[in-house]
Order: sequence, then structure tokens, then C-alpha cells
Amino acid sequence: MKKIGIDARLYYQTGVGVYLRNLLYYLDKKAPKNLKIIAYVLSKDANKITRVYKNINIRKVNSKWHTLSEQFSLLFELLKDNLDLMHFTYFSFPIFYNKDYISTIHDTTLLKYKTGKASTKSLFIYNLKHAVFRYIFSKQVKNSKKIITPTKSVKKQIVKIISGVDEHKIVPIYEGVTHEYLKLKQTKNTKKIYEEYFLYVGTFYPHKNVENLLRAYVKIKTSIKLYLIGPDDYFSKEIEKLVETLKLKEKVKIFKNIPQNKLPEYYKNGIALVHPSLSEGFGLPIIEAAFFGLPIIASDIDVFAEILGSDYLSFDPNDSIDIKNKIEFFIKKRPIFDYKNLLNQFSFEKMTNQTLELYRDVLNIQ
Repeated sequence: MKKIGIDARLYYQTGVGVYLRNLLYYLDKKAPKNLKIIAYVLSKDANKITRVYKNINIRKVNSKWHTLSEQFSLLFELLKDNLDLMHFTYFSFPIFYNKDYISTIHDTTLLKYKTGKASTKSLFIYNLKHAVFRYIFSKQVKNSKKIITPTKSVKKQIVKIISGVDEHKIVPIYEGVTHEYLKLKQTKNTKKIYEEYFLYVGTFYPHKNVENLLRAYVKIKTSIKLYLIGPDDYFSKEIEKLVETLKLKEKVKIFKNIPQNKLPEYYKNGIALVHPSLSEGFGLPIIEAAFFGLPIIASDIDVFAEILGSDYLSFDPNDSIDIKNKIEFFIKKRPIFDYKNLLNQFSFEKMTNQTLELYRDVLNIQ
């Protein structure tokens, strides 16, 4: 029997957490008997997670990502288990881990934009952390047996950024709609929201470009609201300040820390999703909106073009006038997009099947 470890420390986070919860959900059902799957989760989450799975072994660890503890304590835990293959699911790992591993690289945003808590520190601290991150990222990419990316666009970005990387070991595998939503779509007891609104779902990090969306929205004469859904953190507070400065409090509503099982209410009742991001690896809200039949207005970045093709209303995310014009066009014309064929391409179950094939390939087993 071969032992495969999966870094699941971000299990309850947004984005990567959705990826992890779905990967483990389907692995629990599909992993063959000759593979022992060990998921490494934070101790504070372990009790809740253990009850979820029948065939996944849960290991408690106390090392958060991007810490010294990750470099030493987590390293010790992984070496102690003598794994045949480790799957690092985030761009953060113990750099002295010298056994076989694969990595999922979700995006290259951190290499291009100031984002996360580090961006709120002094310029010296930020640049220091960014230099360390670039070193770890480069080492992880070069030493991984295989690299999974959620899109072809991210693969191209990695090849461009990391010189000398073997592009043949980078495997784009599309993600999909979380299994919780697959069960929820047919429910008829969704709460009705009795006003028209555009919807944004995501974080409020600078690269998400919500500020430019607000500067566009202030120029639009409409009674249609703009709903912003995201976490309660430093960046959401900055957005709240901007809403007040732009005198948008009557038109913009901010909802913080909405539980995932409540999000379908907002997808189902909105008139369109607006996603102004400057950089993404995949864009789960895009696929979720399509799943619930919500038209999409979004940035003309490569990732969205790859996923949506021409089935969305695109704008230049750096141009608030273009954002304004496209939203006004939508209000006037109300275009309809058919996402049925699109959704056939994107599935976490298919993603898990392809990931299992990758495990077998690296381990050289059937």
C-alpha cells in the first residue's frame, strides 16, 4: 500500500479551502484500496473534519502556512509518516522536504500584486516577505514531480515567471462547482430578495479591484443596488471607508462572512455577477454564478476568457469608464448567456479523477 499525504491546513479558508473540501470529498469515495490518504489539518479543525470522512486518515498539525513552524515542525511530521508521495496544495511548504511531492499552484497573483496581510506592513517588511515567498515558490515549482494548475493560463504564467521550469510536468486541471451547491440547486425554499442588485463575491484584496468597481458605480444613474460579499478584515474596512467617501451608502450594501450555504440565495436573486479582478487563477464565483444561471460581467483577463469564452460581458478592469459603460449596457439590454455547455467542462469530481491519475503516474502504479 502506498501512502499519500495531502496538505489540508487551509481546509476552512475560502478559495483553496473549497478546492480541498471537494478534493477530499471525492477522494473519500474514489481512492482505491492500495492508496492510504493522509490529510494534514490544523488541530483546531481536526475534530470537525474527522467526522466527515470514512476513508481519509486525519493528522493533526499545529503549523500554519508561511511560518517557521511550517519549515520545521510540519517537516518533522511529514518525514515521520514516511510518505510515498506528498501533495502540497498551496504555494507554501517546508523547503527541506526531500521526498517526492506534487504541488497545486492556484495562481501567481502574489508574484504580481501586493495582497494579503503582508501588504499592510511597512515596505521593508513587505519586500522581505515577498523575496522569501519568491524563493520558496521557485523551489517548490522546480522540485515538484508534477504541478497542477486550475487553468492553462496559470500554467503559461508559471512558465514565463520561473525560468528553466519543465512545462511538461505542469498539468492544468479545471475545478468546478462545490458538491454542496450541486445538492442545493434544486431546492425551492431559497429566500427571495425583493430588490434588484448586481453581485460581487470574493475578498477585498487590492488585486480584486473592488475600488475601481465602486469608482465606476458612482457614475451610474440607477436604483439597482450593488451587493459586495466578502470577509470581515482590514480590506473590507477600507472598502467601507471608500463607500462612505463616494457617498454610495444608499446604493452599495456590504455583507461580511456570509456562510457558504447562504450564498446561493444571493446568486439566485441577483441580476448579474460583476467580477472586476486584475488577476485570478480560476475564479470560483464565476463558475458558481454560471451554475445558478446568473449572467456575468467581468474583467477581460486571460483566465476569464479561457473559462467563459465569449459567454460574458467583458471590460477593461483598469478603466472605470469601461466598467461603467458595460454595466450600463447590461442594464439597458439585459443580455442572456447560456452556460449549460460551459458547466459540462468544469467538475470537482472530474478534477479528483484526474488528480488520482496523476498520483498513480508519479507512483507508477495502476
